Amino acid sequence: MRLIFPILLGLAAYYALFGGDYSLFELRKARKEVLVQERELEALRREVDSLRAWVDSLQNDSATLERLARERFGMIREGEILYRLAEPSVTRPDTLP
Repeated sequence: MRLIFPILLGLAAYYALFGGDYSLFELRKARKEVLVQERELEALRREVDSLRAWVDSLQNDSATLERLARERFGMIREGEILYRLAEPSVTRPDTLP
């Protein structure tokens, strides 16, 4: 009888720490997952803030629109001359004079 109580107490302690859905290892794993998710959420919030700032610039800043038109679409104002630099074409040695 004296041996049964300590064994049951030991089994209960073991199950409390290492067994079931809420074991010590499961709680530690869940905390790590929460930290990872919080970091990802913060990164996404920064990206959303950046995109909102970009949208605001496109809607309210004509200089941003002009820069975008010039850089991406090669647009120029009337009277300006557009210079495009191209990579030199590779010539085959047998076609040289």
